Amino acid sequence: MISMKTLCGAVALSILALSAAKADQLADIKAKGTLVCGTMGTFEPFSFPDPKTRETVGYEVDLCQKIADALGVKLELKLLAVEARIPELTQGRVDILSAALGYSDDRAKQIDFSTASFVSNQMFLTKSASGISSIADLKKDKISAPKGSSSEKYVRALLPDATLLTFQDPPSAFLALQQSKVKAMILSELALIKFQQQAGDGYSFIKQPAAIEYWGLGVRKGESAFLSAVNAALKTLETSGDGQKIFDKWLGKDTAYKIERTFTLDKPAGNPVLADLK
Repeated sequence: MISMKTLCGAVALSILALSAAKADQLADIKAKGTLVCGTMGTFEPFSFPDPKTRETVGYEVDLCQKIADALGVKLELKLLAVEARIPELTQGRVDILSAALGYSDDRAKQIDFSTASFVSNQMFLTKSASGISSIADLKKDKISAPKGSSSEKYVRALLPDATLLTFQDPPSAFLALQQSKVKAMILSELALIKFQQQAGDGYSFIKQPAAIEYWGLGVRKGESAFLSAVNAALKTLETSGDGQKIFDKWLGKDTAYKIERTFTLDKPAGNPVLADLK
């Protein structure tokens, strides 16, 4: 007859074994042969539909492809709305987020971040005829932002008396500015540059960044082996020069953005630096 002590010990060992199996996401990804990467799909040049092939391409897609290559598995993309990013990850419907994911302490309590995948200036775009020249000028105005984005949080922190209108995706938030439903839109500088180019004359940036934001790739909490593998892949991209090549391909001097890279893929992500309006 099995003693209670032996039975309890067996149950405890079973729980530990199940927990270990559940926690070893890296082994699961390699076993299934596929890395499911959550990305936005509407955010040029990070992830967007190629006009010719309609396939999703971009800077963040290339990073995920390189990580899949490093793991020896195929890449599968899943397109996500801004507010769905963290829920899709924590509920296990994607393995990793490469989706304009700005670091914050609140997010870091829910998920783990890789080393920095990008550094972004968060900017306000207005109509040139609005006469708005500073962030403080917007303190009583209507501002648009993508729903669930860090951009939304920066407006609430910097301009608590402004009226914030949130939209499902960045193009919808920009349309609100085009239609004069808001006085300004807040988003990553690079995304706003693209909108500005597409819309033509009549739009201006407020020169002061609302925030300097550090992005990372997101993985589920407790997946230390997988996170280490992701960081190792990013470090290899940095040391090999492939990280710079990917940046130059989508954001460098021969693109519409003409941005110089000011970060490396092997440095930790960290909290954003907000504008000082005093």
